[in-house]
Amino acid sequence: MQDNNIREKCRELATRLYELDGEVYESVGSSLGRTFTGDREGTIRNLSALMYTKPDGHLLRSEMALISNMARTIKDKEEKSRLMKKYDEIFQEILTLPETFVATDIMDKERVALNHMIKHREKISENDHLVICISRTQGSAGNDIGFGLADKLRINYYDVEIFDQVLRRLEAEKGAVNDAEYFADFNKYEKKHKSDPRGWFREFNRYHGLPKQDAVFFNMSDLICNLASKEDCIIMGRCADAILKNNHIPHISLFITAPFAIRVQHVMDVRKMNMKQAVRFLKKMDSQHRRYYNFYGGAQWGKPDNYDLCINSASYGINETENLILKLLDDQIH
Repeated sequence: MQDNNIREKCRELATRLYELDGEVYESVGSSLGRTFTGDREGTIRNLSALMYTKPDGHLLRSEMALISNMARTIKDKEEKSRLMKKYDEIFQEILTLPETFVATDIMDKERVALNHMIKHREKISENDHLVICISRTQGSAGNDIGFGLADKLRINYYDVEIFDQVLRRLEAEKGAVNDAEYFADFNKYEKKHKSDPRGWFREFNRYHGLPKQDAVFFNMSDLICNLASKEDCIIMGRCADAILKNNHIPHISLFITAPFAIRVQHVMDVRKMNMKQAVRFLKKMDSQHRRYYNFYGGAQWGKPDNYDLCINSASYGINETENLILKLLDDQIH
C-alpha cells in the first residue's frame, strides 16, 4: 500500500470500529458505557493514529478486546452473530496493515525442527469454565499469543489496560486507582514507608486501613475471581494464577518466555530501540514482574514448578505457540 492509501484505510477501519462499538453498546445496554467515550471525530482520529503510527499495539488490541468481550454477552443469537461477524471482518483487515500489533514474529528457526507436542495429564471438568492465566517475560510475545488465542477460542481477553478501565468504571464513585500506574511504579511503593512514613499513613487510612497498592491488588483479585467463576476467559498477568489457586478456582496456568538475546532483538524490532535501550528495558520490566508476583503471589515468578506449562515461544513463533496451546486444550477438554 502507498502511504496515503494506508492512512485512508486506517481511517476507514477506525470509523467502522467506532460505529461497531456504538452498535454493540446499543444491543447490550451495558452500565459500563461505550468503549469509546470521546467525541466521534476525535476518537476516529486517535484510532487512526494508533493503527498508522503503531506506537503501542497493545493499546489498540485492548480497545478491540473490550468491544468483543461486550459483544459476546449479547443474548440475541442472531444479533450477536451479526456483530461478531463485523468485528471479525474489521480485525482481519487490521491484521493486513503493516505491523499493526507487532513488528516481527518471534522464532528461533534452528529449534523448530526439535519441537514436539506435549499432552497434559489433567482434565477440566465439564462444569468448570475455561480460564487460562498467562504469565510471560517481556519481549516473548506473550500478550500477542494470549490475544490471538482468545480470538481463536472466541473467549474474552483481559490484560492490565482492560482491568484498569473496568475497575475505573465500576468503582468511579469510590475513587478507583490505576493498577497499571502503580504496578509500573512498584519500586516506589516498596520504599515508601521508609522514605515518607506520614504519607504512607495517610494512604493507609484513605484506603480503609490498606496501603494504596494493596487496595489495588485486592480489588483486582475480587474482579479476577468474579470473572473466572462466571465465564471462559484469558487473563494476562496480575498474579491471576496464584489468586485463583488460593481461591480454589479451576484454571490453567501458562508461562511464556524466550531466550534473552531473542527477546532483546524482538524488542528492538517492535519498539525501535537500540540494543542498550532494549536490554535496559527488558531487565527493568522483568524485575518489576518478578517482584510484583513474588510479593503478592507468594511464589517464585517464572519457576516451572508454579505453572501447568512453560513455553519457549522462540521455538514455535506466535501462531504455532497458539496452536500448541490449542492442542493442549483439546486433549484436556476431550
